[in-house]
Amino acid sequence: MKMVLAAVRPEKLDVIKKALEEKGFVAMSIFEMTGRGEQKGILLEYRGEDVAVDTLPKIMLMMVVNHNDVDSVISIIRASGRTGHIGDGKIFVLPVEKMARVRTDETW
Repeated sequence: MKMVLAAVRPEKLDVIKKALEEKGFVAMSIFEMTGRGEQKGILLEYRGEDVAVDTLPKIMLMMVVNHNDVDSVISIIRASGRTGHIGDGKIFVLPVEKMARVRTDETW
């Protein structure tokens, strides 16, 4: 099993979720977060003055999938989350040593 963590643009969440669901990937956790990358924030105007916003809102998707499905999940997230601009996000893949279901005491 692998954990896929994807930090993506908030406005792309519904498109990404729909694309994943269409391919059978429905289980995920979704977190609101802020972050910064290459764009290093943005410059906004507030009451006539420039204000630097250092971190931007992002959405973190967390999914645990079979190791054979990792490349498919990454491809779906990339295709549906891409705008072509800096700040589209990052995807991380981590090993999962063990999973346990609280309700049934199953362990994988």
